[in-house]
Amino acid sequence: MKYQDIIQQINNKVYQPVYFLMGEESYYTDKISDYISKNVLSEEEKEFNQITLYGKDSDVATVISEAKQFPFGSTYRVVIIKEAQDIKKIEDLEIYLDNPLPSTILVICYKYKKIDKRKSFGKNLSKKCILFESKKLYENQIPSWIKSELKEQGFSIDDKSANILTQYLGNDLSKINNELSKLVLHLKKGEQITPKIIEDNIGISKDFNVFELQNALGIKDVLKSNQIIKYFSENPKNHPFVLTLSSLFTFFQKVMIYQNLKDKSSKNAASALGINPYFISQFQTASRNYPMKKLFKIFTYLKEYDLKSKGVNNTSTADKELLKELTFKILD
Repeated sequence: MKYQDIIQQINNKVYQPVYFLMGEESYYTDKISDYISKNVLSEEEKEFNQITLYGKDSDVATVISEAKQFPFGSTYRVVIIKEAQDIKKIEDLEIYLDNPLPSTILVICYKYKKIDKRKSFGKNLSKKCILFESKKLYENQIPSWIKSELKEQGFSIDDKSANILTQYLGNDLSKINNELSKLVLHLKKGEQITPKIIEDNIGISKDFNVFELQNALGIKDVLKSNQIIKYFSENPKNHPFVLTLSSLFTFFQKVMIYQNLKDKSSKNAASALGINPYFISQFQTASRNYPMKKLFKIFTYLKEYDLKSKGVNNTSTADKELLKELTFKILD
């Protein structure tokens, strides 16, 4: 089932005996279990009928024992198992799944990984309970996710701002959600999040960030590129060299992909690059400025300076100097 379907059922007071929540992305696993924890029982009912166990302190026998207890003064009993991936021989839980107690709502949070669906237990999960798998989103899916989350909360965000957040926060949805929560505290419903608002509340500069560095390099703006890397050098904690390298690799990789496209229409290019069509012009310009031969050299530079940052053929040059050298070679 999808996240929204599960939440809708709970809102309609349609409860299932067992929810098995798994996957590499923990955000929705936590969100569903927290929603069940807060919305199924009243505060009075929770005192005797809601319990939370942790995998490292539990075993299958304990889980089954708790799940088989009848509610006291309530229609339902809620049993939530956090960090269930730490339970040994969790497949032994199948005995309970064959005949779950209808008055118990058992929520199993199997985080950061998933059950092997090729094996018997994995094959039977979807048949015997509500199985929810939360997959890691790719980076190119994050801007749309940010927009969707903010829309639910009554806010909006422009494309540039969504991409700035993605560049700096990665694809950890919990981390992104925490930062978004900080942002909206200072906004009125319906207000749009801009680079200026991000800078004021999170500290990511609207003018000196990886997104702007990519743009400056793409148009071969030497002055702007050097201003940005100077800022990075003065703020190394917020702009680690390894993350800058990774972002530049991704950027020039997309430039190369664009170069090789037969159909360079905005719609097709955006789909191939996994980006918003709004940003296609950036890659059109970079493609003109960096022919294929130069792109191959840039990838060689990126690999070379990645190794140097790790001490290979480099004993004393600091990251800030490495970034200056790399930028010079890219723009040369």
